[in-house]
Amino acid sequence: MRCSESETIQVTMSEDYAHGRRDGLRLALSVLAAEEAKWAALLGQSRSWRTNATREVRHKTLQVAQQRVRTLLNRLTPKDRDVAQAELASALDALGL
Repeated sequence: MRCSESETIQVTMSEDYAHGRRDGLRLALSVLAAEEAKWAALLGQSRSWRTNATREVRHKTLQVAQQRVRTLLNRLTPKDRDVAQAELASALDALGL
């Protein structure tokens, strides 16, 4: 069976969309990690037990959010190892690493 040009374009666009979605999730994960590090440094620093309790809840919430984003990212990551390696290599090249 032969693919038409419009089907090829649509497949390419959906692959680009999925790639962009994974990039967005990676960005969200890095933002959550930075926020978690900020709140981890503040844990137990206040003399107020209420403030410390609030900080602990925020810290745990950020950890849960990170795990949920990781889970979603793992579900969206291509199962084909070659595609995943190529995507990782292009992301590292874009970062200059």
